[in-house]
Amino acid sequence: MSKRIYLQDVAVRDGFQIEPVFIPTEKKIALIDALSRTGLAKIEVSSFTSPKAIPALADAEQVLSGIERVPGVLYTVLVPNMRGAERALGCGVDEFNLVMSVSETHNLTNLRMTRAQSFAQLQEVIEYARPSGVALNISLSCSFGCPMEGAVPRDVVYGWVQRFADLGVNGITLCDTTGMAYPTQVLEMTRAFRERWPGLGLTLHFHNTRGMGLANALAAIEGGADRFDASLGGLGGCPYAPGATGNVCTEDLAHMLELMDYDTGVDVAALVTCARNLPDIVGHDISGQVAKAGLVSDLHPRPEWFDEALQHARAREARQARMIT
Repeated sequence: MSKRIYLQDVAVRDGFQIEPVFIPTEKKIALIDALSRTGLAKIEVSSFTSPKAIPALADAEQVLSGIERVPGVLYTVLVPNMRGAERALGCGVDEFNLVMSVSETHNLTNLRMTRAQSFAQLQEVIEYARPSGVALNISLSCSFGCPMEGAVPRDVVYGWVQRFADLGVNGITLCDTTGMAYPTQVLEMTRAFRERWPGLGLTLHFHNTRGMGLANALAAIEGGADRFDASLGGLGGCPYAPGATGNVCTEDLAHMLELMDYDTGVDVAALVTCARNLPDIVGHDISGQVAKAGLVSDLHPRPEWFDEALQHARAREARQARMIT
């Protein structure tokens, strides 16, 4: 039996939040509905950050109320603080995704708070949300390196994991915010995480900034990971992380895993169709490769002159054979 891998798309939140032009609410809803029918395990729908801070996602309530929820798909949202938590609970979301950085410099740059301040704020959200039964996931930015500090000591990363594990959260996402991760590092960190917290959900969130996203995903699977964030068309990036280009591309990752006989539950062809429609939504090209090149199984027709060329080639081959004999 092939190993089950769960794919989670973050394009509508992580990707759309940095698009320079506001994506109309109805287009967001239509894309989420299309993605919901592809077999993805989870979709990050929006962010309940202040509309002033991220105007691109100011329509979070309207999007949540407009989508068609497909059984088996978990709909998650980014929740930065208590105000966001109150808004999100009113929309009946399945999961809160809470974010802070394990790098002090990045956390201050991104959130204007120290890590201790972020932890205190997220702890308040966790305590508020727990009675509702909503799932709680913590995304730890810069887990594989900070673009300003460099390598983040692993005991620092695991220290923050333990703090949130002690609060009883459902899962942790280790985020490669600026694409600094590399396969042997990913393998070691994933394996160590699984050994230390076998009952805690683990998601890997890779960026493809330096072209190692898919290789890192394979290394994580070898280390015991089975859940990945990815972004349709490779959209995304971090506005506070220099050079942080898009996330690992969902359709590229799903296509690779299908060829390797992993069970993702994803209809890759349907996912590629979503990706091919994406440029019309965002108004520019996308970085994903499979949407451009097609699936490996998408064979090309022979050219019209092929049969005639084949006959000539066989005739020459026959003449040469007679000459030899």
